[in-house]
Amino acid sequence: MQVSAVDLFCGAGGLTYGLEQAGISVETGFDNNPDCRYPYEANSDADFRTTNVETLSRDPEGIERQYPWNSDLKVLAACAPCQPYSTLSHAKDKRREEHDKWGLLDEVRKIVKATEPDVLTMENVLQVRNDDIYHRLVETLDDLGYFVNPDEDKNVYAPEYGIPQKRKRWVLLASKEGPIELGDPPHPDESEYPTVRETIGHLPAIEHGETHPDNPLHQSRSLSDLNEERISNMKPGQDWTVWEEAGKEHLLLDCHKKESGRSYKAPYGRMSPDEPAPTITTQFYNYGSGRFGHYDTDQNRAISLLEGAMLQTFPEDYEFVGDWDEATITQLGRWIGNAVPPLLARQIGEAILDHVDAESAARAPADD
Repeated sequence: MQVSAVDLFCGAGGLTYGLEQAGISVETGFDNNPDCRYPYEANSDADFRTTNVETLSRDPEGIERQYPWNSDLKVLAACAPCQPYSTLSHAKDKRREEHDKWGLLDEVRKIVKATEPDVLTMENVLQVRNDDIYHRLVETLDDLGYFVNPDEDKNVYAPEYGIPQKRKRWVLLASKEGPIELGDPPHPDESEYPTVRETIGHLPAIEHGETHPDNPLHQSRSLSDLNEERISNMKPGQDWTVWEEAGKEHLLLDCHKKESGRSYKAPYGRMSPDEPAPTITTQFYNYGSGRFGHYDTDQNRAISLLEGAMLQTFPEDYEFVGDWDEATITQLGRWIGNAVPPLLARQIGEAILDHVDAESAARAPADD
């Protein structure tokens, strides 16, 4: 069967890359950031189109035209930005409806209602399941006759799928063809979880503020003198309280001196080498944004862009940039942190193909 996909919110191409690795033909990726064109097209066989989802919801035929005439099964991937639904957003924005990306999931619902793809897949943060806008999408899927995977199947813990970070995500799969599931995780045993050391331990050592000459993605942001002293006095698994215990009060942040800030232990920490990494966010290259310090105490720095990408399961040779003179660490961090991990995307793609095979076999005429 010819299984074809269109990827909304495609970004730098993590989801498309994984779907193609599984054997699905991705035809087109849509994103409102034109800078995503290079990494998207350099690493996939799909075309990139610059547009926003609101425009597509007003012209759903524009999506329909992306599928080849001979497609047997049409897949729509719609991983809307997670920021409106994240825990941090909820804490900061008392009125989440005012978030500029809040309505994007409802635009997806409109597109699904207008185009009725054979299969829909969506990955987002766990918190999305608690929002009315998500429930509206599920109700629309039910009304249109889709089979939706059960909630226990949607709840994904990334290390169980071979992804070396403690990432928790909600993966919706819906099909017009019949029941569909992501299925049992391939690595449910904690002893099988991939680790930080296994993933990035072979990379050459660099200093903070240094870019490796053989791979410009292997670059680490410069640290201030104070932050360099902070990480020099930090070992893997420790937190800022070690500075307090050592009497190094000048290393403490103002928030650490308040009772309300003492529970935030992760920022300014180092990763533990023999565990999965913390969730890779769009700010992973900032030492103070989480437990993003390199585990090697001889490397006093935050992890590099390359290390963050590899912890997201991008291949080491993934091409993010065509012209390094125009690249910024902020932009690259956003692309990497926002991506669907390609390995998870591949397993989503394999689940879709297994579903197609199972439904085809069920409908095949029995032998005499």
